[in-house]
Amino acid sequence: MVSRPVVTLGVSLKMYFGYRRTLDWCQAIAAQLAANADMRSGAIEVFIIPSYPTLAPVLEIFDGLAQVGAQNLFWEDEGAYTGEVSPKMLREMGCGVVEIGHAERRRHFAETDRQIADKTAAAWRNGLTPVLCLGEERPMGVSEAVQVCRQQLDSSLAVARRSGLSGELILAYEPQWAIGAAQPASAHFIGEVCQGLRDALDDSRIRVIYGGSAGPGLLSQLDGQVDGLFLGRFAHDPLAFQSILEEAGSQCAAAPVRSEEGVQWQSA
Repeated sequence: MVSRPVVTLGVSLKMYFGYRRTLDWCQAIAAQLAANADMRSGAIEVFIIPSYPTLAPVLEIFDGLAQVGAQNLFWEDEGAYTGEVSPKMLREMGCGVVEIGHAERRRHFAETDRQIADKTAAAWRNGLTPVLCLGEERPMGVSEAVQVCRQQLDSSLAVARRSGLSGELILAYEPQWAIGAAQPASAHFIGEVCQGLRDALDDSRIRVIYGGSAGPGLLSQLDGQVDGLFLGRFAHDPLAFQSILEEAGSQCAAAPVRSEEGVQWQSA
């Protein structure tokens, strides 16, 4: 059995918007998605990750149009963990994805490899798709970057694998040295690393998307070497997001057909 993969577009709003602006932005994006033929056919999939206080109304806005997710979760399903967010509750609300392992969580909140692994397991345990952020801290060659990302992936999946958990997985490749840099990573470098990850993993349940200063034209330059983009501040303007949506549509017909049989994830 063969299938043509979809283009995946994700947006994390981080902590940039207020409550009202978040809802206004989501309503504008939802209108774009509802009018898009590639969204209706399933050729493009979109996930939106807003701030926690807006999750309930955002889920209503995107009902049937896009997946909605959380920017973080706790590794236990429930209990006396003041200020944390239960993965069980996120799933009950209707969330489909959750962002895990972002460089900012490591840098500002001292998240460890073990905590990220526990969170990944908690996501799968509760039927959520992890958007697992990977990326090297300093500039290096393509093969080195692929190896670093695969080591991070092995670490992030360690707890889940011991527990017999698995599921859909979105890998967001974000080289930390390129985030917000004056000279972001080149399209050639991004494409080679993402293609290297896809080739090594060889699992149709795993999508590799690129984040980190992703903007217009990048998806076309990568020419099928990534499964999509994880957008940041560029997407804050609904018209800018529309341009990426149109660009993704132009990539759908050219995407290669992949086999869905004999899929096996290969450990590093």
